[in-house]
Amino acid sequence: MTVEEAAPTAGGTRRGVPRHVACVMDGNGRWAAARSLPRTSGHQAAETTVIDVIEAARAAGVRWLSLYAFSTENWQRPSGEVDFLMRLVRRVVRKHAALLHARGIRCRFLGVADPRIPAPLARDFADLTTLTGTNRGMTLTVAFDHGGRRDIVEAARSLIRSGLPADAVDERHFAAHLPFPDTPDVDLVIRTSGEQRISNFMLWQVAYAEWIFPPVLWPDFRAPHFLECLHAYRRRDRRFGGVTPR
Repeated sequence: MTVEEAAPTAGGTRRGVPRHVACVMDGNGRWAAARSLPRTSGHQAAETTVIDVIEAARAAGVRWLSLYAFSTENWQRPSGEVDFLMRLVRRVVRKHAALLHARGIRCRFLGVADPRIPAPLARDFADLTTLTGTNRGMTLTVAFDHGGRRDIVEAARSLIRSGLPADAVDERHFAAHLPFPDTPDVDLVIRTSGEQRISNFMLWQVAYAEWIFPPVLWPDFRAPHFLECLHAYRRRDRRFGGVTPR
């Protein structure tokens, strides 16, 4: 898929299944607090939701699924929680690698630039990317140590280094310098827990996304909730700044 093919279609039409769905997995800490459990218990409970949503998206015909797992700002959390997350993510990756590969899912990791990421975890990310690299089913992008602003800054630096004249810079050329430039624009963002923030997530790609904010906390989010969001998306009228033809 080229960058041009990933661009929004002019004119607003009702869509079927969104091509690219992104999820901000919010509410783990509040889920744990409501049960008088440590925050780490909420992260642990989120594993079931992740697999459920991946399976639901694949079965529904979603071609691209992006999950916001760890942001550049999350390094500010208590070191004990960060260490737990690193161990948990490694266990989840190793546990489900075979399943993801068997489902024909191509896995990629967006970010993974900070030297604080444990080397064994970075290797597991690389191994899963290699294992599933030729799969042609759904593409799963896990945003880990990701920041939308950082991606844009790095793209600008890359564009400058390329020597392209300033007058030749346009959105197509700029997008080609973003990480994974074949990624289509996000059609639908689902942020659980009822919070309504972008949180520095894929800022370039969500420019024309539809947003849905289900109140359910991420560890309680399941396939039926995901499908409800897809149904709500189908009822939206996406105009991309234009008007709906009568």
